[in-house]
Amino acid sequence: MKAICVDDEPLAVEYTLKQCEQLPEIDEAKGFTDAQQALDWLQDHPADLALLDISMPRIDGITLAARIKEMYPKMIVLFLTAYREYALDAYAVHAAGYLLKPVSLAKLAAEVEYACGVRAPVPKHIMVKTFGSFDVFVDGKPVSFKLAKSKEILAVLVDKQGFGVSRPELCATIWEDQLYDRRMQKHLDVYIRSLRDTLRKYGAQAILQMERGILRVDPNSFDCDVYRFYSGDSEAVNAYHGEYMSAYSWASMTEGILFWTTKNKT
Repeated sequence: MKAICVDDEPLAVEYTLKQCEQLPEIDEAKGFTDAQQALDWLQDHPADLALLDISMPRIDGITLAARIKEMYPKMIVLFLTAYREYALDAYAVHAAGYLLKPVSLAKLAAEVEYACGVRAPVPKHIMVKTFGSFDVFVDGKPVSFKLAKSKEILAVLVDKQGFGVSRPELCATIWEDQLYDRRMQKHLDVYIRSLRDTLRKYGAQAILQMERGILRVDPNSFDCDVYRFYSGDSEAVNAYHGEYMSAYSWASMTEGILFWTTKNKT
């Protein structure tokens, strides 16, 4: 596949291009430090993958991604950025991934492999509820989690909207200042194993993906109220009454985004 890398920092472009050389999915990669030059080049050179910075002068990465999608709707877009706060905007332009700099080769490889993978469609008999409390239903019946932290791990992954999360990132989110050491790694492995067993028991194992130490949910495998909210579904927008995953303090940031979005739609 052909890839482009766009970042206004020349060293960042060079670094990403060197990483691309080591990825088996990528046959050719071209770098740009100017978004308009990338758009001009794409007019005559179709590509399959775009690795984009977000904070850039004149044309930011979100705008660039939208224009690229107009030209090539099936192009895969991955954001490589130093900023967490643009994740919702990235979801709006149907990005396949959102990686925080510095991006390791292993994490980039996992994202590219996942984005390029072909997965059979999964019937959406799974419903995830995030407004108010966080709950999961399979064929209308609630899923009972053996361990509360296993359920919270799934909640974090749902909140990330399909973007990959590493074990240290999960630890930092759920346990905040807890050191991610060997002891914590073992605890986390127990919770993840329990989560996988529970989902398998209910026939919902397709919603959880694990590749090269990165965890994510597959948003296409289940129905979710907040995902429909993001897509502008009027029923979901009206169903939101100010509470989002109320049991988890880390969810307050997304709750603020939802509240702001609701106010601006009224």
